[in-house]
Parts: sequence; C-alpha cells; structure tokens
Amino acid sequence: MGLLAGYQFVKDLESAGALALFVPPEGGFEGRYQRRLRSKGYTTLHMSAPGLGDLAAYLTQEHGIRPAHTGKENIRVYFQPPLVTYHLENLPPNAKGLVLWLIDGKRLSKQEFAYLAQLTQTLPKFKVVVEVGGDRSVRWEPLADWVTAA
Repeated sequence: MGLLAGYQFVKDLESAGALALFVPPEGGFEGRYQRRLRSKGYTTLHMSAPGLGDLAAYLTQEHGIRPAHTGKENIRVYFQPPLVTYHLENLPPNAKGLVLWLIDGKRLSKQEFAYLAQLTQTLPKFKVVVEVGGDRSVRWEPLADWVTAA
C-alpha cells in the first residue's frame, strides 16, 4: 500500500473501532500508520499483548500488582489505576481519542479479541489496533470480522 494508505487506515479504524493488522515480519511499516493517527489527533499507547493478564481488570479497573518476593522483604501489593480509563480522562483537550496499539496480538484468545472489539463500542473515544499476524504487505480488517472468521 502506498504512503497515502495511512489515511484510509484512520478512516477504517474510526468506523470499525478495532482493527486486526497484518504486517510484514521485517517490521517498520506500522510507524507510518501510527504517524497518521497522531496527525489526525489521536494519542497512541503502544504495548505488547503477552503478559497483560486479565484485560478487563488491566484496562478498565483498578488492579493490584504484586512484585516478586525474594524472601527478604514483606509481601506487598501496589495498586495501579485502570490503563485505558486513566489515559482517556487525561487526554489533551484537542485530542480525538486514544488508540491502544498491541503488538504480538496473535497470542490473545478469541474471548480477549471479542472483549477488545466490544470495549471500543462502549468507550467511543477508545480505539484498538492489534497486530495479529504477518503478510507480504500491510493489510487490516475489522477485529470483530476477523474474530468471527477465525
């Protein structure tokens, strides 16, 4: 896809809410699409999908994090604010919304994909892009359609 394809990407993301993205294995192409999102007023949050744990708790609820216990200190729990809710509340006034960009999304389950697609419907300023596989060129499709087809 050409350099102008990034604008179609933004339009498709705005209409679908969540996209499944297929990128070449050598990488580097997705930066163009992230720049297009930022130029259209979106704030992007780039994360790795493996290790997120319970998506509902991590993204929309206050959740506890327990650091590794080495035997020399007391067991303690730190509480983190919900990732998506916190960032949505603290968006700049002129921002269109927040885009959560997840790399290595192929490790997520079907229920997690469905949850991400549903979450974008309940939070209108929240969008999701999940890198789910490789291809010879960059292509995308709505995440909800990809989940039902898979």
